Amino acid sequence: MKRLVHSMLIAGFAALVIASAPAQAQNAPTPAGIGYAKEILALKHVDILYKDAVPNLVERVKLVLTQNNLNYQKDLNDVSLKVATDLAGREREIGEQLAKIYATQFTEQELKDLLAFYKSPLGTKSLQQEPQVFEVARQFMDEWAAKMSGEINTKFRLEMKARGKDI
Repeated sequence: MKRLVHSMLIAGFAALVIASAPAQAQNAPTPAGIGYAKEILALKHVDILYKDAVPNLVERVKLVLTQNNLNYQKDLNDVSLKVATDLAGREREIGEQLAKIYATQFTEQELKDLLAFYKSPLGTKSLQQEPQVFEVARQFMDEWAAKMSGEINTKFRLEMKARGKDI
């Protein structure tokens, strides 16, 4: 459930970045702009989305290798621990790139203003309320999808019946 809410947050974040790319936005972000972007991303807790990227990828690769090499299951388990340890921290590369991407979509001043907003009482409230807003929205979408699926199912059945085929 939390992963879905976080996924929705990042989708909203990505849509914001794409949709709000003004013509005057920088092509090459400045170090200060990247710094502001990092602060904004930290306030939005975006790292939650990728903090387990390395162990999750290691586990996924291990499972694939284990399916094809059942006789090496114990060894693959041991190796997965070593590989995860060796690659620990690499998920920070994602955060660095996200900050650069974010910083290319806004001018340095816009990033500074966004940061000021998120640090303001209203910005803080916005950050605190977003997860609840997205959770309520997700619940609505689930209910809507269930209702719509019922309508679609009924339409399929009626159309098939009109063709002389009961399903």
